[in-house]
Order: sequence, then C-alpha cells, then structure tokens
Amino acid sequence: MFEIIPSILTNSPQEALSDLEKLNDVILPHGFPLDRVQIDIVDGQFAENKTIEPDALANIETKLKLDFHLMTSEPIDWVERCVRAGGERNIGQIELMANQFSFVGKVQEVGLAVGLALNIDTEIERLDDSLLSSLDVVLLMSYPAGMGGQEFDIRVLDKVKRLVGMRGENIKPFKICVDGGVTPDNIKSVKMAGADEVVIGKRLISGDIEENFEKFYKALY
Repeated sequence: MFEIIPSILTNSPQEALSDLEKLNDVILPHGFPLDRVQIDIVDGQFAENKTIEPDALANIETKLKLDFHLMTSEPIDWVERCVRAGGERNIGQIELMANQFSFVGKVQEVGLAVGLALNIDTEIERLDDSLLSSLDVVLLMSYPAGMGGQEFDIRVLDKVKRLVGMRGENIKPFKICVDGGVTPDNIKSVKMAGADEVVIGKRLISGDIEENFEKFYKALY
C-alpha cells in the first residue's frame, strides 16, 4: 500500500516530542497505515540550518517506527546515535558520504533498515548500483534537502521512473520514497510515477492531523 510518512524537522526537542505525541494518538480511517515517522537530522554542514540530534529522542516511548534521515557530513558517524535513539530505518544523504558501501554496511551491522538519499540536483548515476539489492529504500528529495516548506520540483518524477526501471532488475526490490513539497495537488503524480512512499512535514502535522491525512489520501484516488 502507498504510504504517507509524516516528518519532523525542528531544532526544538520540545517541539519534536510534542509532534511525536500527537502523531502517536492519530487513528487513520479506511485502513490507511501510520506506523512510522521520519526525523530529519541536519548538522549545520550539509545545509545552513541545524536540527535536533537523535539523542533528543533517546527516551521517548512511541508505537511509531522512527526513520532518521541524515542530512549530514559523513552519515556513518551518526549511525550509533540513531540506534540509541530507537531508530528503525536509517537513510543517509550521499552527497557528503565518503563511501556508500561503508554506510550501508554499518547500518546493517547494527540491525537497522537502510536507505540512501539523493538531493534534487544529484544524478541517479551517483548511486552505487551494486548496493541496490541491499537497500530497503531510496529517498529522492524533490527540493534541496535541509530546509522545509520549499516548492516541489517536477524533475523528481523522471528520477522516480528511472529508479522503477532499475528496481525491476533486482531480486530484492527497494522502496522509492519522495520527500519535499508534496501537496494534495501533486501526490497522485508522484504515486503514478512509481513511488511507494512520500514524506510530508508541516502540511500534515499543523492543524488537524487526521483531516490532513484524509485530504492527501483522497487526492490519490
């Protein structure tokens, strides 16, 4: 089933915990899933802003699985911290990653699901295709990573379609996730291009979360 994943991008531990608490209580209609949330980690080097660090969530109790999207210099250096924070899936941006193989291996070594992420201007060819069968997800940014609230860039749709073709050649198919600028007006085109997941931040979490989810899922059909 196509999945909508809420994301939290903040430099306030209190806001992050409050948003997680609100999401923990959400019940979606019609059997739509809400079993994970993405925590965006920006270190001030990958992008100008800086968010909370994984340690801020180390003692949180939640029924939701935690994805950590590492928009950092050398994401491998953050893996152990994500484990201690209760992460279930680690997704690292490749742009400041010295070695994709080492990152994927480290995440698998500590027992987490693993993904690689590409910024909107990063070509698909930058992915190490020898790793595709080892990945749980490939995340494609649909605007420059690190800052929320930007406009959706339609170039991501062609990248999704290319990944669909690459995925067809693998024994273990990875999921394709699109992150950034997704609205009720464009979510169906993302799904039709072949994505399995989208990540949405304030458009989901601000206001009535259940009503916001309903708008997005209605737009799919």
